[in-house]
Amino acid sequence: MDDVYYTIGMAGHIDHGKTTLTKALTNIDTDRLKEEKERSISIELGYAPLRTEDGTHISIVDVPGHERFIRQMIAGVAGIDLVVLVIAADEGVMPQTREHVEILEFLGIQHCIVAISKMDRVDEEMLELVAEDVKDGLAGTIFSNAPFVYVDSLSGNGISMLKQTIRDALTEVDHRDAYGSFRLPIDQVFSVQGQGTVVRGTIYEGIIQKGSQLTLLPKGKKVKARQIQVHHQDQDQARAGQRTAINLSGVDRDEVSRGNVLVSSDHFLVTDTVDVVLQFVDELTIPIKQRAPVKIHVGTSEVMGKIVFFDRNEVQQESDEVLCQIRLDENVVVRRGDRFILRRPTPVETLGGGWIIQPKGGKYRFGAETIQMLRKKQEGTPKDLIDDVLAKHLLLDEKELIQLTSLDENELKETIEKEIADGNIIKVSNQKYGLTKIFLKLKDGVIDQLEGYHNDFPMRLGMPKAELVQFFSGLYPKSFVEFGITKLMQDEDIQKTDQFIAISTFTPHLPKRWKARMEEIIDQLQADNVEVKKWEEYVAATPLSKNEGAELATYLVQSDQAYRLTDDMLVHRTSFEAALAKLRKQTGETFGLKEAKDVLNVSRKFLIPFLELLDQLKWTTRLEDKRKWRINSEE
Repeated sequence: MDDVYYTIGMAGHIDHGKTTLTKALTNIDTDRLKEEKERSISIELGYAPLRTEDGTHISIVDVPGHERFIRQMIAGVAGIDLVVLVIAADEGVMPQTREHVEILEFLGIQHCIVAISKMDRVDEEMLELVAEDVKDGLAGTIFSNAPFVYVDSLSGNGISMLKQTIRDALTEVDHRDAYGSFRLPIDQVFSVQGQGTVVRGTIYEGIIQKGSQLTLLPKGKKVKARQIQVHHQDQDQARAGQRTAINLSGVDRDEVSRGNVLVSSDHFLVTDTVDVVLQFVDELTIPIKQRAPVKIHVGTSEVMGKIVFFDRNEVQQESDEVLCQIRLDENVVVRRGDRFILRRPTPVETLGGGWIIQPKGGKYRFGAETIQMLRKKQEGTPKDLIDDVLAKHLLLDEKELIQLTSLDENELKETIEKEIADGNIIKVSNQKYGLTKIFLKLKDGVIDQLEGYHNDFPMRLGMPKAELVQFFSGLYPKSFVEFGITKLMQDEDIQKTDQFIAISTFTPHLPKRWKARMEEIIDQLQADNVEVKKWEEYVAATPLSKNEGAELATYLVQSDQAYRLTDDMLVHRTSFEAALAKLRKQTGETFGLKEAKDVLNVSRKFLIPFLELLDQLKWTTRLEDKRKWRINSEE
């Protein structure tokens, strides 16, 4: 199970021992705030790594249990794979326990372990009574068959068994997809002296790499990941399922807030109107009326809005799903399929939860026609289903598309053909397909990367192709990157010279900063004719560094302004051609070393490498101690 990452949530009623149990499992106290210590309750989310022996990477989220801190609880469990429901043996199921279970169900959490805590405080008979109470409380819920573990965090009883139960349960959990576009809903923001803005969250999908260019939504602000930490350890990358802290450049602390989302792709929607499938709680204290104010919790966002029904004017009690719309007071960042919780702002209570069927809802008429339209959205068109899986996996063949969309082969092929014709899908290679918008994202990324490279190395022909492919293979499948580069060359957006890739409009040139100094070197090199100095001597006479001098030498050779006479000497092209013309004019069909020396009047130190350069450039052919002129250099 190497390189597998999970996040576990500790949920339950206040003072049932979630924080103490987290400490017993991880040896880390997640109560960080002074007021948490004083009041012995969790106000903010606490996180700790659980280290296992089998290579599984686990983050434990200790979520607040107090009713007043329910919003932090929702933000905490939104990204978890497994919940440990903590119930104290001396109290049993409490109101907060029931509300947490409801929220977990609405958020689609599938896997649960019940931890009966504080077992050392009660006798066996009491433990049995509590177990029956818990089973009754969970009857009819998705967690009715959850395994039970009895623990005492202070004595350590049952902790090993709980760890083993967690490991066993995680084998049933689907791995989060690290190949989708990166998305991290932010639940904590702070600043560090000398470092700037830091955000924390659980990565929903994709991979983040150090140095990655990201977008902060909903503001659309471009930022960069300067540093990545996972549980206080610096990392070069982090992936889906990991609890991560990212040091951002390009944004101030006061520009970021809980509920913002970091993404690496442009296909995440910013919206203030969402069409949803809503399941209400079993009992509402008072009916919920048409356009009543509600608060939606989605990801780590907490936003006010109004509920809009299309087939009723109020809900008193409803066991079936309701298709409706939430019109929000602020923008949120969501995708189809995202889970949410709906609460009433006053009197405060959980109304229900569900999932988003259309992130960008419109204004619809009241009536059956709208409900029918929403039901079609709920079921998803073939195009929707294909778009969703390609947005997540980036590159799939027909077999994979059929498996992930459950479409039959004919319907899939017809839809793909239409989408290709409409320009929404591209065929990559070996029957594999990708979204055009993902290719355009790759295209923009390649152009941006090359522009940055040209800015850093203006004298080079371009970026080595292997380096370019390697960089983007961390973000896209390698075959998709290769396809993209080939397509960009075909479209003449980029050009390839030998193994180097450059933007089509780019021409290697001297950097403005050193142009005058470098031109002095070039002039001096030309003035020295064939009897040149070592290259480092030209560079040493200027403020240029050795690296800048080496870049200039490579530039002169690659742009045919100079030739390498030896490993450490260059000769200017005009000097070389002048010597070549003189030697051709004053020698016959063949000539020897002495004749060449008499014509050029230079020492052997320069003459021999000059004649070897003539051979290399195919102006001459070596015949023992003589050289023979070729008719032309193409022979």
